[in-house]
Amino acid sequence: MNGVHDLGGMHGFGPVVPEPDEPVFHAPWERRVLAVTLAVGALGAWNIDQSRFSRESLPPSLYLASSYYRIWLEALERTLPPSGLLDGTRDGSATPWPQLNHILTHGTSYDRTPEAPARFAAGEQVRTRIMHPAGHTRLPRFARGHIGTILLVHGAQVFPDRNAVPLGQRPDPRPEWLYAVEFAGTELWGPDSDPTVTVCVDAWEPYLEPVAA
Repeated sequence: MNGVHDLGGMHGFGPVVPEPDEPVFHAPWERRVLAVTLAVGALGAWNIDQSRFSRESLPPSLYLASSYYRIWLEALERTLPPSGLLDGTRDGSATPWPQLNHILTHGTSYDRTPEAPARFAAGEQVRTRIMHPAGHTRLPRFARGHIGTILLVHGAQVFPDRNAVPLGQRPDPRPEWLYAVEFAGTELWGPDSDPTVTVCVDAWEPYLEPVAA
């Protein structure tokens, strides 16, 4: 989906200015929003791709005016009613605390068994597809239709474009190969870009096509 969450390369938003010694949370309510989001997400009513798409689907004026955790809170408020968790039409299957604590402290492996060999290899040039899907996608708008070079083959992971279906529909967790693709800044933004800039994008195989010899 094309939306205001995908701002890479757009003019008019000013430079990104990192906050010195930025704290993890700027207010106590942000800590609670994170805790509630993780706790409810562990009930299994939706997957990570669906939760990301719910944040990206917020009204543009609300998204642009909101802080990071305000976006999380607004998306959670919109996701809970159709999930069935509030009205009792769906029983969440809670993850036991020892298992959840291990996931939070050690992370989760996203590797999946591929259904076919990788189509591309490190060092190969590829072109990203020009696409404007109505649903969720992890291919940034600024990187579509450009030529880059495969730096790394990550392995196979769940393809988010198929997994982020509306609540009530069955997600499709079939994996696709995932690649790290490097682009020159001049390829993405033309001759006005800093010639020393490169951008690396993690791109699933359905986003890519070979560059004709």
